[in-house]
Amino acid sequence: MYRKLLKLLHEVGAVGVMGALAAYIVLVVTAPQDSLVEYAAVRRGIAALTQYLLLPSLVLVLISGLLAIAATRAYMDQGWPWLKALSTVAMFEGTLLTINASARKAAEISALAASTGDSDPTLLAPILRTEWIGLWTILALSFANILVAVWRPRLRRRRETS
Repeated sequence: MYRKLLKLLHEVGAVGVMGALAAYIVLVVTAPQDSLVEYAAVRRGIAALTQYLLLPSLVLVLISGLLAIAATRAYMDQGWPWLKALSTVAMFEGTLLTINASARKAAEISALAASTGDSDPTLLAPILRTEWIGLWTILALSFANILVAVWRPRLRRRRETS
């Protein structure tokens, strides 16, 4: 029962991560470019999406995955769960450093631009570039994690002999 609950939590978290990334991309692509106020509102929404859906879902995936490894003896001897754990940690760090940071910074800059009426595209350009690189990288890692979970390659951990 415990393992099934962990699996359910892990899958719900994965759905949250992929859904949040998809929604993020849709919002970035469809953000209005002609109104600073509307653009700032979309950027606030994107920042909220990362804070309240993406990051908590990623934490749920990470914790439930590690607990599932600990709860299932067979997982401890296989390499694929450890590969997923490492890539999920990388996803979490990458999400914090690129996606979340870019979303917050872009929301701040666009809110300032909307309040002053002065827009300087050179301020947002490097942030948006980092954002896109981070989004596609995390999306690819997330998809790779799903493939590893379904495929379950026969990677064995080396056992130390004493």
